[in-house]
Amino acid sequence: MESRQILEETLKFHGHICWASAIGARIGIVALRELGVERTGISEELHCIVEIGDNHGAQCFADGVQCATGCTFGKANIEKAGWGKLAITLIDKKKEQAVRVSYKPGRHKMVAESSFMKKRAAGISPDQIPQKEAWEMVNMLWEAPESEVLTVGEVVSYPYEDFGEVMGLMPCESCGEMVSKAYLRVVGDKHMCIPCSGYDR
Repeated sequence: MESRQILEETLKFHGHICWASAIGARIGIVALRELGVERTGISEELHCIVEIGDNHGAQCFADGVQCATGCTFGKANIEKAGWGKLAITLIDKKKEQAVRVSYKPGRHKMVAESSFMKKRAAGISPDQIPQKEAWEMVNMLWEAPESEVLTVGEVVSYPYEDFGEVMGLMPCESCGEMVSKAYLRVVGDKHMCIPCSGYDR
């Protein structure tokens, strides 16, 4: 798949035209290139640490990373570091190598001053802003020289220990809903889901 096609697929998946999901896709593509691997369809090949946190702007970045790399929360081969940064470490589990790629502020002032971002700052929903303005903002980053918008680290050794997947679901003995075995909690002589058990986690 060509990079522009990956961008279009990313924005379709994300639901609106967005600079953060676009730069996430670009970072994912570059990380794959640096490791010499292709987008993964299974959890055994790649693992990604995405450095976003919670409840901050630009978390859309993670959708771009997922689309480009194939590392997804559903396959459990991506995790959040929780640092509020737009960066990833992509790990080739088989070769035990990794590379870190991050967004750098070379063009961020231009993005912040774009008509799209000014409207977003005024509280206008992304789907209410003309697509032409959204694409102008995305293209500022997508078409920029890589050195202006990305910091690409060296490929380094990264021993990876995979603890595997805990298989199987069982019904909670309180509410009856199915729950992964790893999330059952013992209360007296019953196995319960976390909400029914009263435990926090």
